[in-house]
Amino acid sequence: MARYGLLVAPSANRVYTQSAPELMAAELAVFSERALAGRIEPAEIVEFAGRPYLTFEVEDGLGPDELRVLANLSSAYALFEMVDGGLLRPLGEPSLDRYDDDLITIQKYAGKTNEHFTKLLLNVTVLATSWAEQLLSKRFAVLDPVAGRGTTLNQALMYGWDAVGIELDGKDVEAYSAFLKTWLKNKRIKHTTDMVPLRREGKRLGRRFDARIGDVRDDPQHLSVFEADTIQSRALLKGNSVDVIVADLPYGVVHGSRSAKGLARGPQELLEEALPGWTSLLRPGGALGMSWNTHVAPRSDALDLLEEHGLEAVDFEGFEHRVDQAITRDILVARKV
Repeated sequence: MARYGLLVAPSANRVYTQSAPELMAAELAVFSERALAGRIEPAEIVEFAGRPYLTFEVEDGLGPDELRVLANLSSAYALFEMVDGGLLRPLGEPSLDRYDDDLITIQKYAGKTNEHFTKLLLNVTVLATSWAEQLLSKRFAVLDPVAGRGTTLNQALMYGWDAVGIELDGKDVEAYSAFLKTWLKNKRIKHTTDMVPLRREGKRLGRRFDARIGDVRDDPQHLSVFEADTIQSRALLKGNSVDVIVADLPYGVVHGSRSAKGLARGPQELLEEALPGWTSLLRPGGALGMSWNTHVAPRSDALDLLEEHGLEAVDFEGFEHRVDQAITRDILVARKV
C-alpha cells in the first residue's frame, strides 16, 4: 500500500476553512468512486505542524493520470507521498487549469460564493455524469441557470470547457461581460466578444453576451450569457445541448429568487417553475447539481422535486456544512437517464 497526504488549501472565508477538510474528504470519495475505480481508501483527517491534511492509501500507488485527476480537487493545495521516517515527498501533475487563477479570484462583490465551493459543486456534478472517466479528456458543456456574476462560468472556462449562463439581473450581466473582456485583453488571450439584443417571437427579452476564446483555427471555447428569466430556458437553448447544469440556488435569507409568483424566499418555487426547462436542455447521461439551504427546506424535499422531473438522485453524501447562522448548505446531484 502507498500512503499519501493531501494538504488542504486555506480559504479567505474562516467558516469555510473550518469545513474544508470534511468537504474535501467527501469530494475525494466521489473522485475515487467515479473516476478512479474505487482505488482510494477512505481518507482520514490529521494535522501536521498545525495544518489539516487528508491521509489515504492506494494499492500499488497512484499513476500519472490518477495524479492529474486528483490535481483538480477543489481545496487541494499540495499532494505528498508519505515515506518511511515520517517524510513527505511532494508529487505534482498538471491539473485541467489552463488560465491564471485570478480568472476565479479577482472578482470581489457582496454575495459571491466561495470559489472553492463553486469548484467543488462543479466537480461532483461532472463526476455524476455518464462521462466521469473522461474528466481529463472530454470538453463538457456547462450551464449555470442562475449565473450571477459568473463564478461557475469562469471555473468552467478555467477547465477548458464551454459555458452558458442565464441571469435575470442586467447589472450582473453587464458587470460580468465587462470583467471578462478586460481580463482577456489584459492577459493577451485571443478572443472575440459581442453583446446583442435577445429577442424571441419579436419580443425583446434582454441581451446576450457571447465570447469566443482562443484562436478560431484551434476550436475556441464558447461562452454565452443570456439576460433573461431562467424559467424561459427552453426558449433560449436547444434541447439536449448541455452535459452539466450547476446551480447555486438562492438561500432564502438575503437574496430571493424571482418567479412568476413574485419574490420567492426559498428555492422551491424557482425549482418548480424552472426544472422542466432545465431538464429538457440536459443530455441523457448528464447531471444537475445544486446547492441548497437545508434551513429553508429539508434535503428530502429537494430530492423529491428532482425525481418528480425525471431525474435520478445520485447518492453523494457528506457535503452538508454551515455557512452562517441562517444557512446550512448541502449539495444535491441527480442524473438524467
